[in-house]
Amino acid sequence: MFRFRSTTSVTESRRHCAPGQPSRWLKALAIGAATLAATFAADAATSVSLGARMGDKAVLVINGRPRAMAVGGSEQGVRLLSLGSDSAQVEVDGQRITLRMGATPIDLSGEPSPGGGTRVVLSMGSGGHFGGAGSINGKPVNFMIDTGATLVAMSQGEADRIGLRYQNAPRGLVQTANGMVPVHSVRLASLRIGDVLVRDVEAVVMPASMRQVLLGNSFLTRFQMRRDNTTMTLDKIP
Repeated sequence: MFRFRSTTSVTESRRHCAPGQPSRWLKALAIGAATLAATFAADAATSVSLGARMGDKAVLVINGRPRAMAVGGSEQGVRLLSLGSDSAQVEVDGQRITLRMGATPIDLSGEPSPGGGTRVVLSMGSGGHFGGAGSINGKPVNFMIDTGATLVAMSQGEADRIGLRYQNAPRGLVQTANGMVPVHSVRLASLRIGDVLVRDVEAVVMPASMRQVLLGNSFLTRFQMRRDNTTMTLDKIP
């Protein structure tokens, strides 16, 4: 913890200060306050992922450093809300985020990723599904691969959360296991998973409740996909 200590008393500082000029003590105090603010800013979490589970604690990797945390605990602005066998739910700045074991770290900085990568490696999660963390239009989301889906699909709740304007977008119908469902057809300016960025992706917004955004073929057709037991590799097509 940063602590400011003045080696000169206030009275002495003022005695040696010219009229109309701030004292050395006040200058030092201002510098100390600025340093303290910078220290807290540097400590704020900018990325988080679920590295492992140790009994009733989650190993959260915050800014690249592992931290063992029990449910209800918090560090660097990240609070652990719940812990499952291969997932955890955290809260950051009032926003709830689901982390998957072994998934790509979620960027919390609000800064757009350079997205210069060409390969995504995903590990199999519960239920045999593949997924990972990323962003849509710079807002953090959790993805799940769905090779049977024609388009990228998300719920209206998720679209609202990330600020996607879909209400006036063209309407249509899609076939699901439960029959025809009305949707809004949108185009996503950017979609990032890991460090791979794809632009102008066709997607639909559905009234159904879904915790993850489904990565359908409007995204997957831009990659060569390979599965090796519990690992899926996506190589971006040049």
